[in-house]
Amino acid sequence: MPARDDGRLGPSTRAAHAGLPEAAQGEPFLPGPVFAAPYHLQGPADAARYDYGRYENPGWDRLEAALGELEGGDVLAFPSGMAAVTAVLVAVLGRGDVLVAPSDGYPAVRAIASEHLEPRGVEVRFAPTDERAVRGAVDGATLVWVESPSNPHLDVLDIAALATDVHAAGATLAVDNTLATPLGQRPLEMGADISMASATKYVTGHSDLLMGYVAVRDTARLEALRAWRRMTGSIPGPFEAWLAHRSLGTMAVRFERQLANAEAITAFLRGRDDVAGARWPGLGAVVCFDLGTEARAQAFLSACELVAEATSFGGIHTSAERRARWGTDAVGEGFIRLSAGIEDAPDLIADLRRALDAAAKT
Repeated sequence: MPARDDGRLGPSTRAAHAGLPEAAQGEPFLPGPVFAAPYHLQGPADAARYDYGRYENPGWDRLEAALGELEGGDVLAFPSGMAAVTAVLVAVLGRGDVLVAPSDGYPAVRAIASEHLEPRGVEVRFAPTDERAVRGAVDGATLVWVESPSNPHLDVLDIAALATDVHAAGATLAVDNTLATPLGQRPLEMGADISMASATKYVTGHSDLLMGYVAVRDTARLEALRAWRRMTGSIPGPFEAWLAHRSLGTMAVRFERQLANAEAITAFLRGRDDVAGARWPGLGAVVCFDLGTEARAQAFLSACELVAEATSFGGIHTSAERRARWGTDAVGEGFIRLSAGIEDAPDLIADLRRALDAAAKT
């Protein structure tokens, strides 16, 4: 693709063109999904690019090339974010290794660490998403896994500085980049060894499919992850891969509107006396705030008309939930995690105002 004078393409250009084949007369921009278990293969095992559906698929190749252009590395796609997490944590770590993981991050990561890695002889050190706490745990570590911004508190780490310290300790740094996306930050360029994301969220953005991926720059690490995917069959479906690539084309415009809405919503919330702790770090479109009690939080959510009560985030529809309902995060009973969608900001703010006014009567 041609670049601007500074040598870089803009985010919308990259997202719209990433991973597409060269234009060919009478051919679609994005070829359709390929449904195949075996491929026709004569002669030796390496006689053709594709031989079996658990190993390779043309749709994966295109999607991975597209995501690789955005992340700045080599990418492997997985059928969900948790499949990508598992490929990194379980495939990489063994007896005697040391994992540093966030105590305030995605609860399923903590579950894998406690319920599957520790029983297999991996030492697990949990640390909050705090510069001093994480650095205090890296000595002797094998893998340091961080979220930045963290979910759901939205704490942010200096990834570049942390990467220097992690590497000095002889460890590998993996960053969950789900909230920021590669349009917000590129962890591999900041010194991280692994960038992982749930593409279920902003990358696909329509709340209709599951997808995950891992981005790396080290060839040996890439091949180890590929071997894990082949062996376990942790592969994305061909139609889901095609849908993800199709959706990627609008990611930048969706993300731009979501960021603008998150900023407007945060400004509105900070002007309300009945809202505490409104936070938005500017990376991703998730906003968090506290309404004090479960009753007020539920009254607010019930009164919203445009804001759907749902878990997950990153979709085109604004959604919110009371995180304490899951019992997995150290949050107050009235803590709300809101994901800004692409609706018009004045409409969203009017809906939030009505809902907050209704909750105030609780």
